[in-house]
Amino acid sequence: MGDTSGNHETDCIAKLQAILTESIAAGVPGLSAAIATADGHWNLTAGSVDGVAPVEPSHIFGIGSITKVFVAVVVFQLIEEGKLHLSDTVGKVLSPGLYRDIDNAASATVELLLSHHAGIDSWEDDPVWIREGRGDKLDPAHAWGKAEPLEYIRRPRRTAPNPGEYGYANTNYTLLGLIIEKATGNTAEREMRRRILGPLGMKHTFLEGFEPGANDVRVAPRRYHWATDNFREDAGVPPAFTEHGQLIDCTGSNLSVEWTAGGMVSSASDLVKLAIALRGGTLLHPASMALLTAWTPITKNEDMGRGIFRRKDGANEAWIGHFGSVLGFTGALWWKEKGDAVIAVIGNVGTVHCGKVPSSAAHVVVDTDMLELVTKLSVVCNERLGARRI
Repeated sequence: MGDTSGNHETDCIAKLQAILTESIAAGVPGLSAAIATADGHWNLTAGSVDGVAPVEPSHIFGIGSITKVFVAVVVFQLIEEGKLHLSDTVGKVLSPGLYRDIDNAASATVELLLSHHAGIDSWEDDPVWIREGRGDKLDPAHAWGKAEPLEYIRRPRRTAPNPGEYGYANTNYTLLGLIIEKATGNTAEREMRRRILGPLGMKHTFLEGFEPGANDVRVAPRRYHWATDNFREDAGVPPAFTEHGQLIDCTGSNLSVEWTAGGMVSSASDLVKLAIALRGGTLLHPASMALLTAWTPITKNEDMGRGIFRRKDGANEAWIGHFGSVLGFTGALWWKEKGDAVIAVIGNVGTVHCGKVPSSAAHVVVDTDMLELVTKLSVVCNERLGARRI
């Protein structure tokens, strides 16, 4: 019997492409995906960057909270170097003016910040910030200061759970960005470039608003957001933006407000490099990886580590990674806990504050059989690789 691995591979890729195409049909403007296994790397795209030009693998998209994975890696490298400790508190590292009047901030440890157990309010949830940071009070041209979002939560605590309980908060990673800068005497963006982006050859990844290259019109698509009733009620549509059917065109806005909580832009291929390096032990020592992946259950299907999550797919197999959603973009980066499969999907439509939406990069990963297909592709490639070694 002849080798049929090529046919199986072609079938998997065709089905993966069909999933992206279906998402475009549901209204997503553009998607870019990268898949890696032990014996292959594939780039898939669908839709357009501006309503006309097709998405190319070189296009860069906002990755939202996938940024937090980069921050966690830098923090653990600093711990390895003795410049930080998991037990260090915000009050020990930062000047009081930075965390003034933010409940539970002074006593929050690096460990609690990484795992979202610090009991600190998220500036992203503040009603005033939602309108000024993403909604009808937004000034698209405003370049936010790194600590500026903290001004919105300098008041008695409103929504966060108690310290030690899980409560996802962008504030945690804004504070970690400031801690990185204090511990190194350097900017967080330079530390990420020196420690991760440069060594891994991630030439299409930038911290928008703080590095040149992030807004290169040659590779940056137009950015859109779902115009749902929820978004209109909670955020409102900025006067500077235009509406196109069920989408808001928010091109011209920037992600400086997100900074180390979610302000990076990247290509799908670059994101896959990060996952491969983490899985392969290139970036962190084994002891640090064990701490990064020390899991705490937060839902029936999801565990929280220290900067990353673990979730089960439809076949009950575990994947490690992070989702991201900001104004104009969504993304997903996941790698299989046991195996060698990696998948990154990014798109130029945002879902934050929107409630239920027709589709997004995250929906492509969660609500389809994409992860199972990537697993199947990995198996096919491993069988082919094994046959070569015989």
